[in-house]
Amino acid sequence: MSKNETILILDFGGQYNQLIARRVRECNVYSEVVPYDITIEKIKEKNPKGIIFTGGPASVYGEESPKCAKEIFELGIPVLGICYGMQLMAHTLGGKVARADKKEYGTIEVSIENNSLLFNGFEKTNKFLMSHTDFVEEVPDGFINIGYTNSCPNAAIENKEKNLYAIQFHPEVNSSKNGTKVISNFLFNICKCSGDWIISSFVEDSIKKLKEKIGNKKALCALSGGVDSSVAAVLLSKAIGKNLTCIFVDHGLLRKNEGDEVEEIFRNQFDVNLIRVNAKEQFLSKLAGVIDPEKKRKIIGEEFIRVFEKEAKKIGQVDFLVQGTIYPDVIESGLGKSSVIKSHHNVGGLPDYVDFKEIVEPLRSLFKDEVRKTGLELGIPENLVYRQPFPGPGLAIRIIGDITDEKLNILKEADSIFREEIAKAGLHKSINQYFAVLTNLKSVGVMGDERTYDYTIALRAIETKDFMTGVWSKIPYEILETVSSRIVNEVNFVNRVVYDITSKPPATIEWE
Repeated sequence: MSKNETILILDFGGQYNQLIARRVRECNVYSEVVPYDITIEKIKEKNPKGIIFTGGPASVYGEESPKCAKEIFELGIPVLGICYGMQLMAHTLGGKVARADKKEYGTIEVSIENNSLLFNGFEKTNKFLMSHTDFVEEVPDGFINIGYTNSCPNAAIENKEKNLYAIQFHPEVNSSKNGTKVISNFLFNICKCSGDWIISSFVEDSIKKLKEKIGNKKALCALSGGVDSSVAAVLLSKAIGKNLTCIFVDHGLLRKNEGDEVEEIFRNQFDVNLIRVNAKEQFLSKLAGVIDPEKKRKIIGEEFIRVFEKEAKKIGQVDFLVQGTIYPDVIESGLGKSSVIKSHHNVGGLPDYVDFKEIVEPLRSLFKDEVRKTGLELGIPENLVYRQPFPGPGLAIRIIGDITDEKLNILKEADSIFREEIAKAGLHKSINQYFAVLTNLKSVGVMGDERTYDYTIALRAIETKDFMTGVWSKIPYEILETVSSRIVNEVNFVNRVVYDITSKPPATIEWE
């Protein structure tokens, strides 16, 4: 996976910055998000084929608004400015940016000049997502107009001679029709990229580099059984073999049979040095009587560290600690200039509870879909690579109220039935996340002519592209009927099944 062709994405604080990077990579070109104030020297060092300016919430006239060096436009590197990036380009190069009389939010029809290299293959009009208050009122010298709307006279501009292009709309979002084609045209028509960013090359290059870096030294990996840590572990195993040791802390809060499946795959299929710690009783003891979801999370997180530390000390000093950090973790932790969305435990600081010399993050440059592709390339079974997203605290936050061994067994069985029927119906790839929740509600029922007073299981299924928003999945009634029937007949202490039809927002995907 060659990084000889790199597109730098200057981060001006926009909410879609990850999406821009992903769209570029979907075109098989490597992209990297960097701070907006990256130095000219650093840009020259990275030698990009092109540069993209992201959107952002600021106004170019604000005193503290993010700015870039004017010299960027004199490097001879093609630049595409998006939204705020367009306004900044125009403002920096002598154009005029003003507050619009009429704001544009939503999908707007844009009239475009389709003989421009940026719009090659487009119709005369196309619908794109607009989200702006300011606009370019006067274009800089050397630029011409190549797009407009009823309210925005300069929705797209270009200086073909200097390979400078700017658009007011967001091509990276799904609601922009043919948006990825705009990005593709920039990459291939303007930047002259060849598009050789492929996963098989990444795997080959990574194994080679890891062999060179680690050699015969020892590495330790905390294996959760999740996609990221699993792919990182297998990648390291391919590179250094038995010099890698994985510690799998099984807190007993995994889904049905999941702990055994993880052990089987890593111990038998990949012949990894695996230490499985069955700590279910220890975790349940700490969680006894706890009903607050945040307290559950904190207890599980702290206990995980204690268990991992205890096992790591038995091994002694290792040279490298392996983490499954992926690119969104890095971006969301605020290492660029975007607002910090959330901090990640494996970014920005080395844990002090393991005796090691250096950290290794082999997936640090990959997005989630690329991690999955890497997993398949490495031979990890598809059912693990495409496993349902699963929270770190596991089933603890899918049991409302206190956690007991009995409740865990109820939920594991109900959840297994739900996932089995979804897969049987062929819906497992179209529904992005689906699971069962054991509510704390008991209700009256009748089973075998006898009165029951048992638990209610809630089913949750969400369709989403980014997991930031989502809609409830319209699962056919006959499938829900089968699931409900099986659960109340096969799972003890359950006499009622309900289906959650709340989207996100206002609800979250998880119940706790």
